Amino acid sequence: MKLLLDTHLLLWAAGQPEHLSKAARSLLDNAENELLFSVASLWEVAIKSTLGRADFHVDPKLLRRGLLDNGYVELPITSAHAVAVTTLPLIHKDPFDRLIVAQALTEGITLVTSDLVVSQYPGAIRAV
Repeated sequence: MKLLLDTHLLLWAAGQPEHLSKAARSLLDNAENELLFSVASLWEVAIKSTLGRADFHVDPKLLRRGLLDNGYVELPITSAHAVAVTTLPLIHKDPFDRLIVAQALTEGITLVTSDLVVSQYPGAIRAV
């Protein structure tokens, strides 16, 4: 199954695996799952780390390289993804999360999130 991880899950998987739930670890450890990350997550990390957010204190270049080296697949942002944001209900106001939700829905990929607000969107979204 193709799984798109939200930004926090990526950060935890890359540097703080103790923050991952058992359900999240099970999904990440299952070799049958293809793990994807959004370019929007790297963009979010780059912006929020520059603003001094402690929970985003990571070098986005190193994060990207580590994800790719560990078999994650990069999901680029397309104009179809950007346009799909306009079809989402206003459940969540964070533009990065909204774009990642739109990507998952557009591509038919299951979004895996630790954010209970994001998990309220319709579609294949799995809260862990």
